[in-house]
Amino acid sequence: MAYSNTPVQGASWMVIAGLAFAIVNSLAQYLSIHFQIASTTVAFIQYGIAFIVILPWLKSLGLKQALKTNKLGWHITRVFFSVIGIQLWLWALAYPIPIWQGIALLMTSPLFATLGSGIFLKEKVGLARIFATLAGFFGAMLILEPWSDDFTLASLLPVGAAFFWAIYSLMVKKLSSDDSPTTMVVYLLVLISPFNLLLALPEWSLPTGSFTWTLLLAAGIFTALAQWAIVKAYSIADASFIQPFDHVKLPLNVLAGWLVFGWVPPGRLWLGAFIIILAIAFITHYEGKKKPQPKAT
Repeated sequence: MAYSNTPVQGASWMVIAGLAFAIVNSLAQYLSIHFQIASTTVAFIQYGIAFIVILPWLKSLGLKQALKTNKLGWHITRVFFSVIGIQLWLWALAYPIPIWQGIALLMTSPLFATLGSGIFLKEKVGLARIFATLAGFFGAMLILEPWSDDFTLASLLPVGAAFFWAIYSLMVKKLSSDDSPTTMVVYLLVLISPFNLLLALPEWSLPTGSFTWTLLLAAGIFTALAQWAIVKAYSIADASFIQPFDHVKLPLNVLAGWLVFGWVPPGRLWLGAFIIILAIAFITHYEGKKKPQPKAT
């Protein structure tokens, strides 16, 4: 497919993805809190439905061709890390951790990726990126307030999810030199359900009731929409332009948490989130200024 740069459409798809994820998060948290459904069960059914919904699109990508790779072990490992991140995130929602706090802490994932790029990918991480990363984690501390009496270890679950998603992102970056984005997406969606099933089996119980299944079906459909919208956004616009629109997920999730659960975030959320976003924006801008190295022929 030919690449066409349409920034406004790309930004719109990114906002749609953020809205879809806000709906998914609210549905998953509602199912865990009000119907006592295990987060592992929610994850398996949610992503299983998403896979069925998105299967026609996968076929249109050329499934057999996309599955050709010399790095199968790497793909299995990266999807496993993604699943651990998903499970930690849904566990946080089931605890329950307020959506506003969880989403803000998830935004630390690029900061972990910056540290990991220096440790694992042997990239040069200068003082500017180190300072921005430390500033971002300071913003996370403002949101967490580990010094307060209300702090619990469960509050760290979204940070754990961010950490594992950062590892996943680094592996995608490493694999991108050998495999296409289509191959990345196909392996993610094909492998994620078997992993989720293995984690769901120990406490598996089949949800009952038409309303429960309606919510699970909606969660699966919106998960598929979110994944498709992200791929669509990156396929029609420059990543450096649309990346800032990913931050719209924070106010959308805050709004969802208020509408569904009546949660109102404290003022420290906005200060901490502002610092995190500023740090990510700086790192993204810094990366964008780096000149690509010519490939050996």
